[in-house]
Amino acid sequence: MPAVKLSSGKAAAVVGVITALSVLLAAGPASAGRGRGNGPAAGIKQPAGKAEGSSKSDGTLAAGVKGIVFDRSNNGGGSSAGAPAPVGNWSPPPCWYAPKYTPQQLKDEMEPIWAVDSTSPEWDEQQRKKYVKGGEYKDFNMKKTGDGFFWDSYTAEGFPPGWDACDKEPFWVDKGDPPPADAPQAVTPEILAQLAYAEIRVPGTEVDLAPDGTTKVNLATWAWLDKGTFKPVSVTASVPEIGLSATTTAEPTSLHIDPGTADATALPGSGECPIVNGRIGEPWAKGKADQTPPCGVTYRRSSDGGTYPLKATVTWKIHWSTDDGVEHPLPDGEFGTTRNVTVQEIQSVNR
Repeated sequence: MPAVKLSSGKAAAVVGVITALSVLLAAGPASAGRGRGNGPAAGIKQPAGKAEGSSKSDGTLAAGVKGIVFDRSNNGGGSSAGAPAPVGNWSPPPCWYAPKYTPQQLKDEMEPIWAVDSTSPEWDEQQRKKYVKGGEYKDFNMKKTGDGFFWDSYTAEGFPPGWDACDKEPFWVDKGDPPPADAPQAVTPEILAQLAYAEIRVPGTEVDLAPDGTTKVNLATWAWLDKGTFKPVSVTASVPEIGLSATTTAEPTSLHIDPGTADATALPGSGECPIVNGRIGEPWAKGKADQTPPCGVTYRRSSDGGTYPLKATVTWKIHWSTDDGVEHPLPDGEFGTTRNVTVQEIQSVNR
């Protein structure tokens, strides 16, 4: 982007344009080339007192991040919670279109940019013809204030591959009308659901082990997860201005045990421990030493003074729905933690 040069006749516009130019410079090359930013949804009412990306302390509302309002009140919590990794080659949309400006707000953003030499005169004139002089809109569609919004593009955090595919300039959509066919990335319930997937946080996989920390060769180590760990979590994404929403829900289905070495046998042999009565595995108790645990591992060789990284990964079935309650599948997610297990050689075990 060319450097901003101010003529003496335009010096008075400097203060008013600083914010717009700062957002524009931070937005990345595609948005900068169009003379607009990709920051907060300037034309959309944000939750009171909340900046882009913030949320209430109880998690009930997250501000209009990327034009979307997220309700995370049913999400997983705690310091060990994290985002499940999608199974397979899948990722949320890298860009999308959503309502962003009222007529006045688009005018307030565009006119200060035109007031300085931040873009070419040719581009400025082309934009004026389009939005002001009746090329597509007259006076920024001021006469239709309240009847719709100018939609614009948003990009996912970090500008992932494909982020620049949403290259349309702001376009008008009347309330109740579908977006134009040449904007296939226009927000839909399914796109909202996919964006909500990226906001899902599931509880940490803190597996209980017995023996805990140090076990013996050929002695079964019991593994289980507390019943309270396995509750569905969900995030709702919405665009209230157009009455669009979707809820993405993650439900735990199984635990996979990876002993961290080939010299071990997972229990059961597949390493997949199903959920039974809301719990995975069974807590060890006195009198069970001769029993085979429903979930666990038996190490066949000592860790030789070191440790084995036992990884416990929970698979979460993920789906989305709208007010009609019909469930639509999304890729499963996985989230796990690793514990270091010391395995000692022993000739006999007193039971």
